[in-house]
Amino acid sequence: MTASTPLLATFVAYLLLMVGIGLWAWFRTHSFDDYILGGRSLGSVVTALSAGASDMSGWLLMGLPGALYLSGLAEAWIAIGLTLGAWLNWRFVAGPLRLYTERTHNALTLPDYFTHRFEDRSRVLRILSALVILVFFAVYCASGIVAGARLFESVFGLPYAQALWWGAAATIAYTFLGGFLAVSWTDAVQATLMIFALLLTPVVALLQLGGPAQALALVEQVDLARLQWIGAGGLVAVVSAAAWGLGYFGQPHILARFMAAQDLATLPRARRIGMAWMVLCLAGAIAVGLAGLAYFTRFPEQGALVHGNPERVFIALAGALFNPWVAGVLLSAILAAIMSTLSCQLLVCSSALTEDFYRGLLRPHAGQRELVWVGRTAVLVVALLAIWLARDPDSRVLGLVSYAWAGFGAAFGPVVLFSLCWGRMTRNGALAGMLAGALTVILWKHTGSALYEMVPGFLAASLAIVVASLADRAPSVQVQATHAQVRASLREHGY
Repeated sequence: MTASTPLLATFVAYLLLMVGIGLWAWFRTHSFDDYILGGRSLGSVVTALSAGASDMSGWLLMGLPGALYLSGLAEAWIAIGLTLGAWLNWRFVAGPLRLYTERTHNALTLPDYFTHRFEDRSRVLRILSALVILVFFAVYCASGIVAGARLFESVFGLPYAQALWWGAAATIAYTFLGGFLAVSWTDAVQATLMIFALLLTPVVALLQLGGPAQALALVEQVDLARLQWIGAGGLVAVVSAAAWGLGYFGQPHILARFMAAQDLATLPRARRIGMAWMVLCLAGAIAVGLAGLAYFTRFPEQGALVHGNPERVFIALAGALFNPWVAGVLLSAILAAIMSTLSCQLLVCSSALTEDFYRGLLRPHAGQRELVWVGRTAVLVVALLAIWLARDPDSRVLGLVSYAWAGFGAAFGPVVLFSLCWGRMTRNGALAGMLAGALTVILWKHTGSALYEMVPGFLAASLAIVVASLADRAPSVQVQATHAQVRASLREHGY
């Protein structure tokens, strides 16, 4: 694919819109609370779309369709596991976390919440959780940079080294300017664009092929095994794919959306909107992968982009099926997916550096304006680190995402769940769980096992939390009283 004037115009218009929202949010940001959580002012629709868009990064339009194109329906277990995990996260974590963070000194970040939830005056819990965020988000941000570079490389013919910078520039700009409000409102726009692209593209491809039956026949022609739900990896591969759903409970950029909701009453409606959006997007991504396989089997001369890298299947389909103006809008959806998640990740890293290190350890009495500018500086620092990590042109989006997703899911997921539901959990239990989860993921990754590192990491963290908490002395009377009050309030609201 080569860039045309219409394609370039749609990209530029989209990028200017995103930066414009960042400038608007600049004038709405008056304090560090505004910069990090938007003053806890998000309504149902923005909460739902922002949570969804921040979750579904470039892997939704590149990594997942590429996996379906390469391996077939066996990869769809990822989508099934994610759907179940997301619903459980909305139902059992969103409301309790929103209320608990407000009751624990109005906590602005996950490390801040852990610190006050367990009365950790030693600050060890804050430092460890902030380090986990920085380590795994550096990898996660790198995946977004890689996806953006792949897009600019494919569409505009830029060398990979230049495409890295162009792909990241606009995201860095509006995150730097507007903070959480800019990120959340751009997420809402981007989520709308993503679902439009993922539903339109496979439908048009199927119409070109003569319908679903003809498309499936073409897939069978390539390899009948592509239509089987259990692939060569057997049940281990199924469990590994479905285990992606466990990761939701520990993703800081998604949990931040719950913390920023206006109140508990907005969350049930947000859950319905968010889950409907997610199911349609995941179904569209699966359809793109399979429809792309069928389309380029019939028209192999149009599939040059895909032959070198299956993760370009959406890009290739958009260029083959639509005129340059429509293709530009659809390809902007990839940029939307990349930017929405990358911006959230940059902001969470910024909040960890600013709230948990700078104010938490160095300048506890720093003013609001100072903190906002430290946060903006941190966005630039983390972005530069992510660009450096993404410099390898052979990096794969899905591989980077899966590692970071497992790291957060295992290190934070069990800690978040137990902290919300179990009053006997202690600070040492949280520390043990966090360490066990993170270290198990890192070590398991190097064993070469076919089992996704999320599974042993999540189990190890859960066991460590229970054992360490029961071996420790009971939490203070105040900690237990706060927990009881939160649970009672949640029951009044139907949780």
